[in-house]
This record gives sequence, C-alpha cells and structure tokens, in this order.
Amino acid sequence: MALIQYLTQVQFEYGAVRLLSSECARVGINRPLIVTDAGVRAAGVLQKALDALGDLEVAVFDQTPSNPTEAAVRAAVEIYRAQRCDGLVAVGGGSAIDCAKGVAIAATHEGPLKTYATIEGGSPRITERVAPLIAVPTTSGTGSEVARGAIIIVDDHRKLGFHSWFLMPKAAICDPELTLGLPPRLTAATGMDAIAHCMETFMSAAFNPPADGIALDGLERAWGHIERATTDGSDREARLNLMSASMQGAMAFQKGLGCVHSLSHSLGGVDPRLHHGTLNALFLPAVIAFNAGAESVRQEQRLQRMARAMHLDTAGDLGPAIRDMNARLGLPAGLAEVGVTPDLFDRVIDGAMADHCHKTNPRLATREDYLQMLGASM
Repeated sequence: MALIQYLTQVQFEYGAVRLLSSECARVGINRPLIVTDAGVRAAGVLQKALDALGDLEVAVFDQTPSNPTEAAVRAAVEIYRAQRCDGLVAVGGGSAIDCAKGVAIAATHEGPLKTYATIEGGSPRITERVAPLIAVPTTSGTGSEVARGAIIIVDDHRKLGFHSWFLMPKAAICDPELTLGLPPRLTAATGMDAIAHCMETFMSAAFNPPADGIALDGLERAWGHIERATTDGSDREARLNLMSASMQGAMAFQKGLGCVHSLSHSLGGVDPRLHHGTLNALFLPAVIAFNAGAESVRQEQRLQRMARAMHLDTAGDLGPAIRDMNARLGLPAGLAEVGVTPDLFDRVIDGAMADHCHKTNPRLATREDYLQMLGASM
C-alpha cells in the first residue's frame, strides 16, 4: 500500500520572513528557541528573523555544525529547558533544520538520540510530544522544511536518519530573499543536493504519482536555474526557482531515495567535513549508470523522462551532463579531490548497506556494486 501524505503549511514568497511572528501565534509557540549557525548570524539573516519575531521572548542556539551532531542537539536542549521554551524556529540550511528536529525529539523524549533512529526501529517511538517546529530555510538544497526526516551524527559516529510524521515542521517560511547572499560554492553544492533529491525519488520504484510529478517539475526548475543562481547570486528568478526545487525535492522524497544518499550518508559519517550536497553531486553519475542496468522498462522510461526535463537528447546523456554541470559550477571532479581514499571504502560500504535509503533504490546494490560506484566516483 502506498502512503501519500502532505502536511506542512508553506508560506512562499519574497519577504515571507515577515510572517514568522504570526506563524508562531498560529502554531502556539510563545517562547521559541531559534536553532541556527554562526554563518547565518554573521550574514545578518538571524537578525531578520529576530526582527520578525517582534516582542516574543526568544532564546538562540547558534552553534549548529555543518553536519549536525548529537552533541549539538544536547547543547541546544540545555538552552531550551533553561529558558523554558515551548517551540523551535530553525533558521538556516538543512543542518540547522535537522538539528532542530533532533532537539524536538530530545527535549521531549527520554534516552539517547540513537534510540529514535530509523534503522534502530526508533520511528514508532517518536510521538506527538515532539516540540513544535517552524522552519525558515536559508539555502536551497535539503528541503528539510517540508520533510519528515532528519540526518544527525550520533555519539557513536554513525550518520543516522530519524523519520516520523510528527517531525514535520508545522510551518515552512520559504523566502528566497534569505538566499541572495549565499556564496557561489554553497549555492552550487546545495542546488545539486536538490537535483539529487528530485532525480533519486523519481527513479525510485515506489508508487506515488504525485511525488513523481513534483520531482520531475522540481528537476526541470533546478537544472534550468542552478547555473544562473551560482553565477549571479542576485538573480531573483533563479533563486526563487531553486528554492522551489529544493522544497519540491523534499516533498517528493517521502517516496524514497537510493544509493546516492546511502553512500553520501555513510561517507559523511566517516568524514563529517565533507559537504552532503557535494557528495551527492559526485555520486549521481555512477548511481544513474548502475540504475540503468535495472531489468525494468519502467526504469528506462524514467531515465528518458528525466533527460527530457533536463533538455538532453537521451538517457545516456544524464551522467556526462551532471559531470559537466559540476565542472561549470566549480564543484570537485571526484572523491579524490576532496580527500577520499580507497582505504575508506569498506567502512563506507558497511554504512551504505545499513542506511535507510539502501533498500529504496530501484536496483538493490551488493557490496561489489557499491565498490564499483565508489571507484567510478573517484
């Protein structure tokens, strides 16, 4: 049976951050903890959120790392409890939003965070007690503002997924203006993350026609605007379309992702310095080639439909086009360029085989398949 569910209320327009106070009132948050990072504060975006919150009594945690950790969640929970907060406002990219989701669990549920991880059977343990969350994305990549999941590095160094419909933000405030100052490299990496979400969820064999339509439209928007947004960060049309594609990718990936994400989750846990979106960009060509070998006419048709959305001639052009786009965006050419060495492969494959995205790939990968994908991505 297919479960098709869309829940988050989205405010999407330039200047939408002004609605933050009224959204808090609608949700019932009176003493929010803002979860953000030092870069968002330094860029002046945090102040825009604080200004929009007006007279509300606000606490701030601004130490979210680039890959959120259980330690950061604990530190934020201490502030949440000390300041008697009653809800969360995440202001930042996927890291801040995912960290806030971790706080939403840990502030209201007992035990180590890993207890609630999907691969530990923890999803049913996440209840309606989670703290309410409003998400204000400042990048166009993860789409975590409309997603039911979070990715967090737990204390034993595994990068794990946490999934529950209770983790869905009560509101998403998507204001493309907040992304205008995003640096080119980060625009490129997060934009490729959105593209990976749209492509992987569209390739997934699960039945969810609304997700397929959302993903395909998101792919066309992202592919058509990522280079413009990277080259000219003030291009308002490009920023709006890239933010929409990011949101759409996450709306769609309730259907499931695949080997791109099982590999990037695992490698990101092995080396937390690596950017998730960059890894997705590097793994996409090899995974598409692997999926092309699936014995399914439907999969072949899906690859052809993605090629048409990207204005390519054939499905065989997908991998080369992504590599060319990565080069034009200034992203690394391969894993070796970001310091990955073959001695890490066994650990990465161990994590990929255990990842929650492994089984939703349209073609089930073996250890040898993962080894070949890693080699092809070097």
